[in-house]
Amino acid sequence: MEQRTEAWFAARSGKVTASKLAEVMAKVKTGDAATRKKYRAELICQRLTGKREDTFVTLDMKHGTALEPVAREAYILREFAVEVTEVGLVDHPTIEGFAASPDGLVNDDGLIEIKCPKTWTHLKTLRTGELKREYFLQMHAQMLCTGRKWCDFVSFDNRLPPELAYFKKRIHFDEALGKEIETEVRQFLQELEREIAEIKTYGRAA
Repeated sequence: MEQRTEAWFAARSGKVTASKLAEVMAKVKTGDAATRKKYRAELICQRLTGKREDTFVTLDMKHGTALEPVAREAYILREFAVEVTEVGLVDHPTIEGFAASPDGLVNDDGLIEIKCPKTWTHLKTLRTGELKREYFLQMHAQMLCTGRKWCDFVSFDNRLPPELAYFKKRIHFDEALGKEIETEVRQFLQELEREIAEIKTYGRAA
């Protein structure tokens, strides 16, 4: 299944996906963060209607999507003996309703996650080597769904000189974080199902 096709969007509908995991994990001392509540509402609507809401696509997002194949090729050329296989949606082996769409399977044990951000964001990553927590969560969700042991994070911007255009950092699977993610996703999905069951009683209440 090719990513960003109608079949891919349909397969993702109503599921917790790796790219949204940070919203599932967003909590404050008093309870759920607003982003967690908003994401739960989105999935409820998707499950009840069978449709996804149109999302606003910025020029930066279009640029990133268009540049992704170039970044993938740069990775293959720069790294030693890697074979990258593109993949569609991969469901978690035991948690129904949890899935991921990695940017590629690398050899037998790895993944690749590609970001093609604004130039200053890329340069900041290049300078500090630090990644956002949401990226760690996304990559771990991908590893959980695919059973892979590591993920190469790649930031790429071909508007820069070649020596500045490429950044790679390998993230190895953290078992403790993986267990935390699975616990949170299961809880989130249970909340989702309970709320849907409650909503379905509304029509019978009249």
